[in-house]
Amino acid sequence: MNETFQRALFSVADKTDSHLLAQAAFDKGYQLVASGGTASYIRSHGLPVREVKDITNFPEILGGRVKTLHPVIHGGILARHTEKHLLDLQQHGILPIDLVVVNLYPFQETVRRPEATLPEAVEQIDIGGVALLRAAAKNFESVTVVCDPADYPAVMTHLRQEEVPLAERKRLALKAFRYTAAYDAAIANYLAAQVGESIMPEGIRLAANKLQALRYGENPHQQAALYLLDGMTPAFEQLHGKEMSYNNWRDLDGAWNAVLDFQRPTVVISKHANPCGIASAERLIDAYQAALSSDPVSAFGSVIAMNRPVDLTTAEAMKGLFIEVLVAPDYEPDALARLKRKSKNLRLLRATGAPRPDLLLRSSAAGLLAMTPDRTLEPPTAWKIVTKRAPTAAELAGLDFAWRVVKHIKSNAIVMTQGEATVGVGAGQMSRVDAVKLAALKAGKRSQGALLASDAFFPFPDGVEEAARAGVTAIVQPGGSKRDGEVIAATDRLGLAMAFTSVRHFLH
Repeated sequence: MNETFQRALFSVADKTDSHLLAQAAFDKGYQLVASGGTASYIRSHGLPVREVKDITNFPEILGGRVKTLHPVIHGGILARHTEKHLLDLQQHGILPIDLVVVNLYPFQETVRRPEATLPEAVEQIDIGGVALLRAAAKNFESVTVVCDPADYPAVMTHLRQEEVPLAERKRLALKAFRYTAAYDAAIANYLAAQVGESIMPEGIRLAANKLQALRYGENPHQQAALYLLDGMTPAFEQLHGKEMSYNNWRDLDGAWNAVLDFQRPTVVISKHANPCGIASAERLIDAYQAALSSDPVSAFGSVIAMNRPVDLTTAEAMKGLFIEVLVAPDYEPDALARLKRKSKNLRLLRATGAPRPDLLLRSSAAGLLAMTPDRTLEPPTAWKIVTKRAPTAAELAGLDFAWRVVKHIKSNAIVMTQGEATVGVGAGQMSRVDAVKLAALKAGKRSQGALLASDAFFPFPDGVEEAARAGVTAIVQPGGSKRDGEVIAATDRLGLAMAFTSVRHFLH
């Protein structure tokens, strides 16, 4: 390579190991050029470096807002190695720049701080760095662009061997464009919040990085990966076990969202994205045993969520059950050790306390569907008693528990409960009366004296009639059917109590 092409430009906010790449470039014969702060850093490691202002013959101005935005810099980056471009450079006294190492002001890190002000955030909006990256990435045929310190070792290896090959330059260019796209998306999303834009804005700018490659999707022939949206903090830390699968994450999401709706020690046992057992109690061990009793057959190979740190007694109680995933706020040391001995494959996750997303997104053939999460919980004081017989105090408390449960069951959803534990779950049925029958089948004799919650209204009296036949004494449902009058009349005739919440909780 001609020596006139041996120039490398460094301008990094994150200076981690950048001196190592600078050393490799210098050893290869590159002249080092850097912006002010980066130049000082490289110089402190004993390397000769020219500052950008010495190349452009123009000082940094506006407190550093303008330093690399100059034709001498961008001409050197954007020039292709063609006769015409090289002649243009020669006529204007510009040397090509073949290596551009840039990362941007920490905008995302700044705005994550609760105390960050708008002026502070604005000052972290990088202009020159983005322009450098885009210019270098555009000219990947002639220029190597590096935006991530994780890529330094590979680039250093290529430099020592010969030069960075075209395929690698293409990969690094793609990474740079993704990097700047994510950066711009973060700025747009932050400013949207600052101006009070609707939670459903006219445009959604998404940026996400792969957090984990998954073995496969819902089935072995499908590919899958977990991505972390820019600005999000990982919600879980895996402490033990095999890598999480796509289905594991889906099941965990539902179980964890469900357990967060309960204040007392609660255990959710979930299978195929549906809780098959939920229970609350004074002690976590009692909640676990009650949740397991709801449907011990379906609990085989389940995902379990707990809203209290796992203690040794509870860990010991799980000895005989095959569990795919266990998630909790924490684990007592002896409980964690016991669970690790239970199985090398058992996935143990600790919740980090990261905020839950304010917008739920799902791709579809029609495009991207977005909605706000269902975090509404209607207390019994807001319900309307519609039957001649009012629920007793005990029934009302039990119906409150059942209503919290049913919003986390796939619709059409029916749950039957005794006290603070499910005894029968009818999930994902095409008709509501079939959901009642399934819940009663699961409950067996425990349906006698049970309470029932329905995620949406009963369209006909048949659902109530099946509930009464199973032994249910009181029902909570949203109401709102054209046949509410018929349903209420049937409930009165059968001697049951019923409350309307006026809020539906479909889960699809």
